[in-house]
This record gives sequence, structure tokens and C-alpha cells, in this order.
Amino acid sequence: MKISSALLGLALLTAAQGAELKPETVSAWNQYVHDADSAMHARLAPGRHFLWTDEAPDRAERVRKGEILVAPVDGAGMHHVPDGLIHHWVGAMFIPGATLDGVLAVAHDFGRYKEIYKPKVLDSRLLACGDSRQEYSMLWMNNVLFVNAALESRYEARDFAAGPHRWYTITHVTGAQEIADYGKSSEHLLPAGEGNGFIWKLQSIARYEERDGGVYLELEAIGLTRDIPATLRWMAGPLVTRLSRSTLAASLRQTREGVAASTRAIPALTASCMRGSHPGAVATAEENDAGDMHR
Repeated sequence: MKISSALLGLALLTAAQGAELKPETVSAWNQYVHDADSAMHARLAPGRHFLWTDEAPDRAERVRKGEILVAPVDGAGMHHVPDGLIHHWVGAMFIPGATLDGVLAVAHDFGRYKEIYKPKVLDSRLLACGDSRQEYSMLWMNNVLFVNAALESRYEARDFAAGPHRWYTITHVTGAQEIADYGKSSEHLLPAGEGNGFIWKLQSIARYEERDGGVYLELEAIGLTRDIPATLRWMAGPLVTRLSRSTLAASLRQTREGVAASTRAIPALTASCMRGSHPGAVATAEENDAGDMHR
């Protein structure tokens, strides 16, 4: 599933010069996403809520009525780290009449992301897939304040079965490069970690649960960008917040529309990189600690 593209707008609000990703920023990011993965794994413990939706009494009722909820995971959704800014948001919705397999078929149809999530996603390709891991690429663009920002990125996703009706997927970017002068004769890729700091790192955690006659779908989007200068935070902060809310909501809405429009038969795992019909087709939740998914 597409990770929120709102984060691309941050540097456009603040940068007259480029920004360089520094080792101390990467270190802070690595620790943050490690903690986020640990928090996801903790949701599997007895007595804990698997879904963020179930943590407040009114959320499930609101999403069942068709509302898409988006909120910061904590605080204002932005965390300052050395020479960088981590954004962390969660969105939730309900897809009535859907099945877990049907939703996963759309979420894992990486080659069609360019159709499902247009116009933000300009191109998408499946690169490789196995029983529980997939690799894919996307070319995506965001327009903020009349400026186009393009990014070419590669992703690795890993699936985990959390029971017969529960599922989650952790996706992270393995490579991201800004495209300078996109659409012009001078168009070229910038080296990784260089450019305006639109997006340095990305990770998402998608949770699925089939119940109540449909599927609950949640998406946590975590991104690392350049920081907002202190003198501009009063202006840029609220705009980044609105962008994060609106684009995460749009991503969820487009996923729901993709599920509603899909009439394809569910293909085999090896062809589609989605859930197989046997327990060994994916990693179990207990295997989450076995591998480092982050960097």
C-alpha cells in the first residue's frame, strides 16, 4: 500500500538549499522504527488490542459508518531528531462486504499501484516476491505550492499472519532518490541521501482484520525528512499536519475504491505476492523478531 506522500512537501516549504542525510539522523531513525516494530509486535500479546481502531470505544463505530479516521500516533505526529524530522501517523477504515483475501489481493497488486493510486504514483513495478517477502518500485510525485517533487523508490514488504482473520505487513524503503528537473531534458537522479530532503526514509505498518461483515484496515505511515527551521515551524507545522491527514486519508480511500472495483479472481501466491492458502506461505507473527526489516 502506498505510504503517505504528504511528507514530500516539507522541504518545499523550508529549503532554499539542499540537505544531506547525516549518520546521527539515520541512527535516530533506526531506533525509532525499531521501537515502532516492537510496538506492533506487542499488539499480538493476549489482552492487547490488535487494531488502533479498538483502543477507543467510538472508533470502530465511526469507521463502520464509512468514516476514514486519521490521527498522529502520539503528540502532533512529528518528532525532532538530530538534523531531521520523523513523521508518524495512523489511519483506519472499514470495507464492508470485503474479505481478507480480497483486500490483500489489492494491497499486494504492486504493478497496479500506478492505477490504484494515481495521480501521485506515476509508475510501479513488482521486482521480486517469495512466500512472505516482496520487492517493488514506485515513481511518485507530489505537488506542493506549485512545485513538483519526484521520487524514485524501492520497497521491501514482509507479511505476517496473526491468526485466521488477522494479518499485518511491514514495508520499508530500501532506496530512495530524488529526481531533479523531472520531465525536463535535464532530468537526472540525485545520489541517495542528497537533494532537498523531501523523503529520506519511509516505513509503513498495515494491519488487516476480517470481522463484522467486512475488513478493518489500518495504515501507520512513518517518514524521515529534513527538519523545519525553528523560525518557520509556526507556519510550516500546521500545513504539514494538514497534508499528512489529507494524503493518508486519500491513500486509504483509494485502496477501498480499488477493492470495490476489483473483480479479478485471487491468483496464486507465486504470481501475485499475496497470501497463500497454506500456513507456510507467509511468516507467522512469532517470526517477526527473527529478521531486521529496517535498513
